[in-house]
Amino acid sequence: MFWLSNIPNGALPAILVRRQSKAYDVRMLDWAECQQVEHVEDKVSGAWVFRGTRIPVRALFENLESGASVDQFLEWFPGVTHEQVTAVLEHAEKSLVEV
Repeated sequence: MFWLSNIPNGALPAILVRRQSKAYDVRMLDWAECQQVEHVEDKVSGAWVFRGTRIPVRALFENLESGASVDQFLEWFPGVTHEQVTAVLEHAEKSLVEV
């Protein structure tokens, strides 16, 4: 299950994942290292979005948290590609440190 902290626009989100008995500490994500997203001040209030779209990265995590599958997300947000979602999830996974 994913939890995305409520953060102001432009801030880097932190992700906390808890799976069964394992807990993970988090580091702040540096989205600038992920080639599939972009941050433009005058686009969606400066939020990190999937490159070439106006769809916030946050939307992916909110939908997954609500129980949606990746396929459903891609259906609901047709401008986002499977490659972009995979890259974002892999980038987020790198921020997890098992505690």
